[in-house]
Amino acid sequence: MSNKHCLIMAGGSGTRFWPRSRKANPKQFLTIFGNESLIQATISRFANFIPDESIYVVSNKGQKEILEQQTSRLPKENLIYEPVGKNTLPAIGLAALFIAKNDPDGIMIVSPADHLTQNDQLFQETIESAAKIAEEKNGIVTIGITPNAPATGYGYIEIGNEIKIGQTIKSFAVNRFVEKPNLATAQSYVDSGKFFWNAGIFVFKVSVFLEAVQKYAPNLYADLQKIAETIGTANYGQVLDKIYNQVDSISIDYGIMEKADNVFLVQGDFVWNDLGSWEEVYKYDPQKDENQNAHVGEVIFQDTKNSYVYAPGSLVAVVGMDDVIVVKDGDTILVCKRDQAEEIKGVVGEITKRKLDQYL
Repeated sequence: MSNKHCLIMAGGSGTRFWPRSRKANPKQFLTIFGNESLIQATISRFANFIPDESIYVVSNKGQKEILEQQTSRLPKENLIYEPVGKNTLPAIGLAALFIAKNDPDGIMIVSPADHLTQNDQLFQETIESAAKIAEEKNGIVTIGITPNAPATGYGYIEIGNEIKIGQTIKSFAVNRFVEKPNLATAQSYVDSGKFFWNAGIFVFKVSVFLEAVQKYAPNLYADLQKIAETIGTANYGQVLDKIYNQVDSISIDYGIMEKADNVFLVQGDFVWNDLGSWEEVYKYDPQKDENQNAHVGEVIFQDTKNSYVYAPGSLVAVVGMDDVIVVKDGDTILVCKRDQAEEIKGVVGEITKRKLDQYL
């Protein structure tokens, strides 16, 4: 099988994790569970079966200092910086240029930096199965998570016929990608057994991916080729800034996955969550007490159930309030109902509107 390379996408801002997630220290660099930050845990997971020199990270240049601090095990030349965020397709395309220079037919595994994944052995077997399909069928492969609830916060993927080429995990042709559904539609998807959650993990040959970009996003492909010509030269930074600022912002789902006819899905049954909000952190926290409260720091819960408090270095008392989230970070405090955790991004918007940048 071809050499495998991993690309970890780490350019996000993580607004729903405010106030811990800030511009200078966004979600992927936070330690949520255990002793590693989310990006460090992601690197460790892939390093179980991919050498460090084949693990790349794409981020934005404003995160250069903290990225280098947290990824010291990786070669610095494997850290790729976007001048400005342009969604996932240009970011993956930019990184693919670096891998293609040395291994154009290598297998490229693309993963977010900030998701929770458990069952590392099953995760590895799933990725290996996806790589086998990518290799033997020249496929563009995605990992679909078996849904355990009618979640409305994820995109879904509808499967077609099962694909069998000796891989260890169930795999299917893909019929279509669908946007985040309402509750009734999500329930119908789960009941059908034909839909999986879109985990945002992709596996393909670098050459197959670049051919797809050329076919379905030709303007981006032309721009990427101009950048590729300057990699390793003194002109690279200047050319990258000029070209990258003008490329269209487009996701890999919309730009490639929804259009290509060689798309496959490998079934993911490992524990997975995109940790999209503080509510998800509460759900996965293993240290809940008898009243289903979880905390970090000195906390007094009195007549309180099903709540989460993060306040290291402080004393917080919560009295007579169920289902709440409290997060204290430096000079900011968040208090919200658990079922409103998704709305924190609106708070960040208001902070921006009021030009209170010191709190971002």
